[in-house]
Amino acid sequence: MNLRKLIFINNACYKVGRTITPKGIMVHSTGANNPNLKRYVGPDDGLLGKNQYNNYWNQDKPDGRQVCVHGFIGKLADGSIATYQTLPWNHRGWHAGGSANDTHIGFEICEDGLTDVSYFSAVYKEAVELCVYLCKQYGLTEKDIICHSEGCKLGIASNHGDVMHWFPKHGKSMDTFRAAVKVGLAATEAPAPVTPTTPKKYYRVQVGAYSVKLNADAMLAKIKAAGFTDAFVKYSE
Repeated sequence: MNLRKLIFINNACYKVGRTITPKGIMVHSTGANNPNLKRYVGPDDGLLGKNQYNNYWNQDKPDGRQVCVHGFIGKLADGSIATYQTLPWNHRGWHAGGSANDTHIGFEICEDGLTDVSYFSAVYKEAVELCVYLCKQYGLTEKDIICHSEGCKLGIASNHGDVMHWFPKHGKSMDTFRAAVKVGLAATEAPAPVTPTTPKKYYRVQVGAYSVKLNADAMLAKIKAAGFTDAFVKYSE
């Protein structure tokens, strides 16, 4: 994941300053053929590129609307894929058009013409990795992830079709997406701690005029090999 940050401090949503306890993640897509992050994220940080219209969402009411999400996934100026965090993750966003604003982190995937396989594969992978990251941050699982259209069916979001107008064109669905997140979460789980072995104790062994420092096992073997019994041996830690 190529995660960067440009918080929309000029957006009215950010200025309201309300926070939530994230209980889920909602996946959106922009609904416009423009895969460039600079359309929505700005001003240019040297990676995004210049938006000549200055109509990115880091303003009070972008396009005259009260909208704001927690992040965007799309193309940088050099064509590479990145994620930009645009609100604090626990900030109450304006993305769902319903009660999911009170419970869900929402991010947008910048759409293209919906037919580019390589672009879709790249942003799909980036979105999966973002969800794995957020699930780990907030103790969520793949079961806590929905898209906007699923939110509508649950009665917690407005009537939008994203992302199910796009994913199936590439053989994907929210079920395959959640399955990929589940795999990602399993892969990032910390390995079981290794039980430390008990450190060997070493003893100073005195046999006649000779003294040597040995661990307990080696000491016993040396004694037996030399034909001595404990009666002839002095040892201490």
